Amino acid sequence: MITKLHSAGLRGVEAVEVEVEVNSPGRGVPRMTIVGLPDAAVRESAERVSSAVSASALPKDDGTITVNLAPADLKKEGPSFDLPIALAVVACAEGVDMKGAGDCQIIGELALDGSVRPVKGILSAAIEAKTRGRKRLLVPLENACEAAAVTGIEVFGVSGLRQAWGFLCGEEKLEPAVARISPDSRAESYPVDLGEVQGQKHVKRALEIAAAGSHNIVMVGPPGTGKSMLAKRMPTILPEMTEREAMETTRIHSIAGHLAAGSGLLRSRPFRSPHHTISNAGLLGGGSNPGPGEISLAHNGVLFLDELPEFRRQTLEVLRQPLEDGKVTISRAAGTLSFPSKVLLIGSLNPCPCGYFGDPFRSCSCSLRQVERYRSKISGPLLERMDLHIEVPLVEFKDLSSRVPAEPSSSVRQRVCECRERQRSRFGKSSATRVNSEMTPKEVRLSCEMDPESSDLMEQAMSRLGLSARGYDRILKVARTVADLAGSQRVLPEHLLEAIQFRS
Repeated sequence: MITKLHSAGLRGVEAVEVEVEVNSPGRGVPRMTIVGLPDAAVRESAERVSSAVSASALPKDDGTITVNLAPADLKKEGPSFDLPIALAVVACAEGVDMKGAGDCQIIGELALDGSVRPVKGILSAAIEAKTRGRKRLLVPLENACEAAAVTGIEVFGVSGLRQAWGFLCGEEKLEPAVARISPDSRAESYPVDLGEVQGQKHVKRALEIAAAGSHNIVMVGPPGTGKSMLAKRMPTILPEMTEREAMETTRIHSIAGHLAAGSGLLRSRPFRSPHHTISNAGLLGGGSNPGPGEISLAHNGVLFLDELPEFRRQTLEVLRQPLEDGKVTISRAAGTLSFPSKVLLIGSLNPCPCGYFGDPFRSCSCSLRQVERYRSKISGPLLERMDLHIEVPLVEFKDLSSRVPAEPSSSVRQRVCECRERQRSRFGKSSATRVNSEMTPKEVRLSCEMDPESSDLMEQAMSRLGLSARGYDRILKVARTVADLAGSQRVLPEHLLEAIQFRS
């Protein structure tokens, strides 16, 4: 007898429907063979399924069992096919026609005792099931809330193989899972606040501009000036994620296995701060079974690279294309995968290895050659992709001892949200551009028209700073954001001057 059930496998951030076919004629040498380009974890499924079926007191044919995972040209990875394989094996032994399960997609890993364990990428599988027209999704109980975030499909969570079999046969009734609603309180999401940082008003202004237009920013200053402290508070002034952004972000973290059991959609913008020893694959993604890297885990959020020159130069250079394209492309012999990577990049560095080059109070112990070698680790093309360059000086005593409370994140975030709304209104719903940093050259020309005075300013800036065409465009994008924060329809000379100041 041949039984067919539907499951799903992962390919990048997307899921692909997989048909599980089990042929159990009831004769031959007792063994289970799995075909259809399975990896080691899928091949080992035979042992887990056999043990789980026996432990659940369910029948299984003693002869040869052949399992085919179609399409055969798609590599199948991970243990998520255990549950559909086991259910199909039991159906063959019972002689039960499973055509009634044609509207159901089944995913789950089995333990040897028959319990069902959570798996990665359930949210992507739920989206694929809905796209394929499936009406029901049978998943591990711990994954049910995550999958229930997808509307238009009923999600049922099971804790064991016997329970799953009873549900498919109609012997056991299960209640559909309900999506978990995250609390709206940002205080719970972000335990830090920009108001905790004393002084550094011009740096906070740069962070506000960066947040408003999603501009990359690099901060240079001696140790102890608050560069890391300021960077960690960037998510607190960013707008809340939209439903689409929350779905995108949660999918990536689900595939990486970073979601806690029973969690729903992520509502807090991600903040990732990898150590400088990270590898290329760790930063961009990849590996034998390609997964998302730090830049993709920071999608729709902030990627903070502290002490930029301490990273390997090659590791920093691989960031250039993903920053431009908003996605990471990984090519393998089996095909090409893409992971989204729209991030707000914050970099920080000291002016030299000892950190005190140019400091008025402490003498620098580095030679000029050491300083040059230190700074040369960051290439010109990468620095050109940083829209705002800001010096972070030592905090003065009067600022540290001041009892006047600094402006909290909520006030800054309000201005940022209003600025983002102006950008959305200008670009319109039909445009793929959401923020000023994403503007195409055509949109820059349309949105950043300059009067004669502004043109003279840009001409002087280009000649004095030696700006490239990319640098010219990025100054105009920042100036457009400054104008939006000011509520101005046009880019005025004062807006351009502030943008140039953050580039010099």
